[in-house]
Formats: sequence, structure tokens, C-alpha cells
Amino acid sequence: MTAADTVREYYESLRRGEPLYPYFVEDPQTAKFGVSESLIGYDDVAEALREQSRTTEAWTVDSRRLSVAERDGYAWFSDEVDLGWTDASTGRRRAYPTRWSGTLERHDDEWLFATLHVSAPDESLAAAGD
Repeated sequence: MTAADTVREYYESLRRGEPLYPYFVEDPQTAKFGVSESLIGYDDVAEALREQSRTTEAWTVDSRRLSVAERDGYAWFSDEVDLGWTDASTGRRRAYPTRWSGTLERHDDEWLFATLHVSAPDESLAAAGD
């Protein structure tokens, strides 16, 4: 499996509501930054992903510009993803255009995320230009 396959499989697992923590390196330096969270360490990442799976449903993950590079046991990626989910307790739907980037490490025969960053652009800043 390639690093690109792993990213696509992660998206598919998110859509299906499957556990996501197995996709991360079990290391105190593992990091995940989401639209509204900052997690450092595998234990924090795994706990937050378990809570996310418990409290959300009906995920949509539509990749638009996946780019992945691999070198000597490491990989990095970027993507633009239309992301949406439903809050399981309130039924409220949330959807955002998001930007994803991250790094992966090869462990045995599988690629695992060492870092994952997901952000939503601020439209008011986008109007100001780069």
C-alpha cells in the first residue's frame, strides 16, 4: 500500500464511521490539528478520535486535490477536501471547505500519520488576498 492509498483509506474510514486512531503513529510527538482542536501525543489523538466517532455521523469527505510524495520511509501530503458531518446528539449538520496536510512514516508494511493538520479557510481573510 502506498502513502496515497493510506490517505484515501483514512478518508473512507471516516465516511464509514470506523476507528481512525489506528492510522496514527503511537508516539508522544504525534500531532493532529483540526478545525477546532490541537492534539499532541498519540494518547490525546486516539481519545479525541474515539470521541469524534461517538458523537458524529454521516461524514462526507470529498477530496479535490490530493498530492502525495514518498521518500525513504517518509511521506507528506496536501489536499483540499469538502468536509461535512452531523452532530449525533443534535442532528445539526456542519460542512466546510477544508485544507489538509500532514506527514506519514512507514512502520513495517504500513504508512501511519505522524502529523495531520486540517483547517478551514477564513473567507474574510481570503477576500484580502495573500
